[in-house]
Amino acid sequence: MLFKIVKRSEISKEKSICIRILAVLLALITSGIFILLLDLNPLEVYWAMVQGAFGSKYRIEQTIIKAIPLIITSLGIAVAFKMKFWNIGGEGQIIMGAFAASFFALRFPDLPRPLLLSLMIIAAVVAGGLWALIPAFFKAQFDTNETIVTLMLNYIALKWITYLQYGPWRDPAAQGFPKIPNFSENAILPDLLGVHIGWVIALALVFIMYIFMNHSKLGFEIAVLGESENTARYAGVNIKKTILLALAISGGLCGLTGMIEVSAVCNTLSVEVTGGVGFTAIVTTWLGALSAPIILVVSFLFAALIQAGSFIQTAFGIPAAAAQILEGMILFFVLGSEFFVRYKLTKNGGFSLNLKKEVS
Repeated sequence: MLFKIVKRSEISKEKSICIRILAVLLALITSGIFILLLDLNPLEVYWAMVQGAFGSKYRIEQTIIKAIPLIITSLGIAVAFKMKFWNIGGEGQIIMGAFAASFFALRFPDLPRPLLLSLMIIAAVVAGGLWALIPAFFKAQFDTNETIVTLMLNYIALKWITYLQYGPWRDPAAQGFPKIPNFSENAILPDLLGVHIGWVIALALVFIMYIFMNHSKLGFEIAVLGESENTARYAGVNIKKTILLALAISGGLCGLTGMIEVSAVCNTLSVEVTGGVGFTAIVTTWLGALSAPIILVVSFLFAALIQAGSFIQTAFGIPAAAAQILEGMILFFVLGSEFFVRYKLTKNGGFSLNLKKEVS
């Protein structure tokens, strides 16, 4: 029997929850089989993963630290995705934000802390926004493929930092090691309740972006443009202006992530500054249904999964690749559930009927 994929017109909240719960159960069962192949007890590994993410104050703090860049970057990507602009350049925008923030941190290390941190934040937002405006301009002006352009810009940004790390910004005191100097104390974000204040910024941005996307004129125009360019044009939306503004906001938020990471986590600039957050945030953005509050929850849970994966590597002697396979299997089923929430399989009866007629 042949089947076809049909988009659901609507689905009850209860059914969507059941689909997601079933996906989680299938993920646990499949991952459990993989764990058994490693000669380990699945229940012990799962409990260790919970303990690894939430088992102590330190582990909770580490989970929050991993969640902060995911939340902010996902919020930025969500703005572009809402407009159906496929911004795959979060990595590059984070890197350029980190670069701009590092410029001020290294050039003016003795400025008063509030002033220096403010300059670093502004520089990071502007640099990330400008980096995102490059593909936005070509999309608005020439209707280019934004997926390719944003993706390629990631590598340009990465190679630029590599050049700085091995060249003009190389620390003379590093004894030949390709390393950029550490920041002064004035360039490092302070802690609040055991975690750097990036978590306060992230929570504030969740609230701000929720209001912006749901209760502002530009947020409405972005949503309308995402649904239909013709409808947006009929409604009087300036298409080019909206694309440019939306991507400036999207890239600016990603750039802010770069500033927080170099200032509060790395305390310097390096090619590893993103840690793959720009790509991971694409997943959390989709799982968060482009909604700021849901993105907050999904990013935190995803960060917990990453932290748990790191913990079981040492607790059970599991190779890093095996831990990543576990993370990937769980993620695969969760993402798959979103497909079945939006679509369903139906019997392609019409095709079979036409086939019978031709035979007769």
